[in-house]
Amino acid sequence: MTSDQDENMYPSHIMAALEEIETLKLNGEHEKSIDYAQKLLCDDPNCVAALEEIADNYVSLDQFDRAEKAASHVLKLDKKSYTGHYILGFLSSHQQDWVKAVSNLKRANTLHPNNPEILRCLGWATFNTNKRSQGMVILERSLNLDSENSLTLCDLGICYLQTKQFDRAVELLKQAMEIDPDNPRVQECYRAAKGFSERYSTLINTPKKRAPQRKSFN
Repeated sequence: MTSDQDENMYPSHIMAALEEIETLKLNGEHEKSIDYAQKLLCDDPNCVAALEEIADNYVSLDQFDRAEKAASHVLKLDKKSYTGHYILGFLSSHQQDWVKAVSNLKRANTLHPNNPEILRCLGWATFNTNKRSQGMVILERSLNLDSENSLTLCDLGICYLQTKQFDRAVELLKQAMEIDPDNPRVQECYRAAKGFSERYSTLINTPKKRAPQRKSFN
């Protein structure tokens, strides 16, 4: 995720380079994308968009320390970079520092409202700060904006599972399975939701045994 850049902000040759960097990233050529972005920074050390691309690529490579350094540098150059705040929020969520995650993700959402990915991460982090209802509402908003996102379906399904709304959890996780059947997290959560739902259904439909009648000795 990188900030939308005004075409007048950079010269045409830099805009062309940024487009190539973005294309490489989207094609999964993260190392090459980083290399191109670093070369662009040699020409323009204050090119925020290039730094955002570097940070985003490092996240994709699970090189979180480098991603954090790059995102922090982005915010030193531009405090209004929603990508910088989003990446720091995402990394804080990965570290389960939920309060810090919510702070950064709220800022990202303020700067760039109604982005499904920002809302997904914000909803999940909010849920994990024990603001469960609020977190689920935010995740539902994210899902409304991007109904085919398996990550959102999975996160929201887990939230419903944890709040013991098993039917809704199974429904959402089944959709996630249909979209991304090879995702181990989705598979595991779907199996868990089905198991809990079946046990709960059996429990509520099993007649309670009556206490044995005892003879009175009076």
